[in-house]
Amino acid sequence: MQPGGAAAMEPAPGPQEKYELITRNLQEVLGEDKLMDILKERELKIYWGTATTGKPHVAYFVPMSKIADFLKAGCEVTILFADLHAYLDNMKAPWDLLELRSRYYENVIKAMLESIGVPLEKLKFVRGTDYQLSKEYTLDVYRLSSMVTQHDAKKAGAEVVKEVEHPLLSGLLYPSLQALDEEYLKVDAQFGGVDQRKIFTFAEKDSKIDLLDRKEDVKKKLKKAFCEPGNVENNGVLSFIKHVLFPLKSEFVVLREEKWGGNKTYTAYEALEKDFAEQAVHPGDLKNSVEVALNKLLDPIREKFNSPELKQLTNAAYPNPSKAKPAEKGTKNSEPENVVPSRLDIRVGKVISVEKHPDADSLYVEKIDVGEPEPRTVVSGLVQFVPKEQLQDRLVVLLCNLKPQKMRGVESQGMVLCASSLEEPRLVEPLDPPAGCCAGERVYVEGYEGGQPDEELKPKKKVFEKLQADFRVSEDCVAQWKQRNFLTKLGRVS
Repeated sequence: MQPGGAAAMEPAPGPQEKYELITRNLQEVLGEDKLMDILKERELKIYWGTATTGKPHVAYFVPMSKIADFLKAGCEVTILFADLHAYLDNMKAPWDLLELRSRYYENVIKAMLESIGVPLEKLKFVRGTDYQLSKEYTLDVYRLSSMVTQHDAKKAGAEVVKEVEHPLLSGLLYPSLQALDEEYLKVDAQFGGVDQRKIFTFAEKDSKIDLLDRKEDVKKKLKKAFCEPGNVENNGVLSFIKHVLFPLKSEFVVLREEKWGGNKTYTAYEALEKDFAEQAVHPGDLKNSVEVALNKLLDPIREKFNSPELKQLTNAAYPNPSKAKPAEKGTKNSEPENVVPSRLDIRVGKVISVEKHPDADSLYVEKIDVGEPEPRTVVSGLVQFVPKEQLQDRLVVLLCNLKPQKMRGVESQGMVLCASSLEEPRLVEPLDPPAGCCAGERVYVEGYEGGQPDEELKPKKKVFEKLQADFRVSEDCVAQWKQRNFLTKLGRVS
């Protein structure tokens, strides 16, 4: 500052600097020349859409880090809450609940952006139902339907519509609806979510680290995360560092004791990945360092949501299905417990060892890797049905959130899911995940991939028993619940 003068201000970024901020860390940019032309004349208007269904978790920092770049570049950013699409997603959530969830999303997104120091003056939120049910919009949907070919609609939707056995007509409409959104929101471009499989797998394997989780819960969930020494291909912890922490901070510090080499700061992700591959960085140190960095991001969000108003909003938008209000004595509960397959923690497991139970000839004692630091001990009654050598090194499907119980003196920490035949009682086969699955990958029922499993199923509630009553195997040998397929990210479970 000059004596008696004004403080010197940083010059506003020019078009080229804005372009670099807007496009960095994107896998693909369409219309680059047009983008630069707009930036030379005015600020870019851009939108990002998300369906207000599942509760946002730490992987949402992936799109937030990019939205932060847009805001820093001076863009006018619109976030579209696709509440109409959320309602039409199997009609799982009623309108009043979706309204609460839209409010929750708005507050939590603001808190996330504030936690990474981003100005919000040029950010606005719009709900799909603000315009998507209007006469004009409906007419435009019909008009586009008469102009776009099936071939073009299928090609455009291939990247954004989930592959299912019986695809819905809506999959053909989504590309046209997204094009209409650009027009009705008066924007120049849209930010499309790239399928960050590993980062969302990381969140799923850790029971989805919630943005409001306590520090002790974060520690507990990270401890379970699959992080095999030297494995950089299927490592969700490394993916979280790459896609979230590095873009936000431009560096990552591995914290460790002096006897193990002391702290080390990485300014390039590739160097960290190389050291981990060569086992110069231990998984325990990597997890501890992520825990510290993640809690720094979550602390401001926890603080904001500690207010009575936002606590009430959170509980109303995402009521805990395992805490249904009990009926008064002598009356029936008018709100039955929500028994849905997403409450089951089902994972792919790899059988590491199989031994006969020391005190029961009909039982095996297996060690099964489910992506946790230590394999689980599982007792199963498969001796009469499956030879020991057929189980060794096999991929199986394991129910992981049953309450552990002792079976003839050995505590069992899960259940191997199998298929049986009513016509042939001695025909019992463990379910087979798709080839190429990794230990710890989540198994879910089609249409229920967004839910969060119970920490532990309460035996008295009989949640598993109620769901199991509708387990079947289809004519083409696919495991199903109420005619909905059991799936992993690689396909169907058979």
